[in-house]
Amino acid sequence: MIGTAVAASASVLLLGALTPAAANTQVIEGMPVDEYVKKYDHPLGSQIARVEGDRSTPATSATAVHGDDVRVQASVAGIDVSGWQKNVDWQYWWNQGKRFAYVKATEGTGYKSPYFAQQYNGSYNIGMIRGSYHFALPDRSSGAVQANYFVNNGGGWSRDGKTLPGALDMEYNPYGSTCYGKSKSAMAAWIRDFHDTYHSRTGRWPVIYTSTSWWNQCVGTAQSFGGTVPLWVARYSSSVGTLPNGWSFYTFWQYTSSPIDQNTFNGAYDRLKVLATG
Repeated sequence: MIGTAVAASASVLLLGALTPAAANTQVIEGMPVDEYVKKYDHPLGSQIARVEGDRSTPATSATAVHGDDVRVQASVAGIDVSGWQKNVDWQYWWNQGKRFAYVKATEGTGYKSPYFAQQYNGSYNIGMIRGSYHFALPDRSSGAVQANYFVNNGGGWSRDGKTLPGALDMEYNPYGSTCYGKSKSAMAAWIRDFHDTYHSRTGRWPVIYTSTSWWNQCVGTAQSFGGTVPLWVARYSSSVGTLPNGWSFYTFWQYTSSPIDQNTFNGAYDRLKVLATG
């Protein structure tokens, strides 16, 4: 997640010390790969931080990891990454205690992360339980079209005990109106279309990533997904706070973007493996 261009640049520079030195000379759509990433890649939570701000502190991390909320069962530490992090030094993050990772695969139907393979395979090879995510652009094409694009470009699932179900990133529109010009009922129907298509392709329901504020503005009570979908909630404050409509329990909490997006799984490691196994 990158809240602003300045924060993005700072994050990339910080992570550069942790990243393999080889330069990526790939050209995509006539642009150097990193210019392409900066133009088209919206990392998980980038728009939530832009709109809602990031008020996380060291105390936030302590709450996320150790818990002072009755809804926290136990915890496993993880991170999420996108093209902004380039080639990630997975050994470093493993040594920091991270045991799972979500990796950006796609956005809309026109963007595939050029760093996906290094990040997705690298996290797996170091021993992490990994998954992939899709940044939704609901005004560009249907939920079914975007679910298929995601599955076809890294968003699949396998019962190997180390692959999490794919995540659908629902957040503020980086290009325009908050809810992509959709009513609550239309947005809920779009998500249902993605949800059903992903399940038909993989046999798993997707994880949904969102913030309570965005969800209540753009989906509200139009439909409930809590019966099938694990919730990945974004809140960069002292606690996870009120959850989006339809959920009484969260599965993942993205609690800070410093120095990289950090997350906690709400359960012990054996429960994370259950989620991966299906």
